[in-house]
Amino acid sequence: MNKINLSAYQPIADIQDNIVFANNGNVILCYEGNLPEIYSLSEKDFEDMHGAWFQALKSLPVGTVVHKQDIYLKKSYSSEQLANKTFLEKATHEHFKGRGHIEHKCYLFFILTKNKALNNSKFVNPFRKVSKGIVQELDDNIKSFANSVSDSVSFINNSRKMAFLPLKAEQIQQLTNDYFNGFNEGFDTDIILDKKSVNIG
Repeated sequence: MNKINLSAYQPIADIQDNIVFANNGNVILCYEGNLPEIYSLSEKDFEDMHGAWFQALKSLPVGTVVHKQDIYLKKSYSSEQLANKTFLEKATHEHFKGRGHIEHKCYLFFILTKNKALNNSKFVNPFRKVSKGIVQELDDNIKSFANSVSDSVSFINNSRKMAFLPLKAEQIQQLTNDYFNGFNEGFDTDIILDKKSVNIG
């Protein structure tokens, strides 16, 4: 197996607003979603949501890849923002302090691939060394793609059950760092690729 220094080959060439230009020539539009609370929707609401997704995604250009990623992290609740003066406030503060809960984040990525073929090795390995000329400037094709994605996201947001907001450049960079760091906070981890397993930490 050929070894590669990941820090020498960043998968992201540039970030402009919520648009990521990848090293392999792909263009990705990034959004963060707010989904309804679990068990809060009726059967009709689910049918409406399904219809909204269907209508929004069918208008995208041919060859567009849509990647929805849900991240669930086990965390301890911080009760610092809760009031802590009266007897009832103190009891509430102590009850929730350090209590475990599952934090959920939802992300939606729209990918415009350079060659429309996902099984191409260029798309399988984002760290592969590629010539500088493969990264394209923001031309009419990309503007058209961004407009169609914006229309699609607006259609989803009009359903009033979901809301997807564009990620900022700092948020995209932070998400990338968190993802490759195994979502550990406060320190960086090593990733060891063995023949049979992957060790993080």
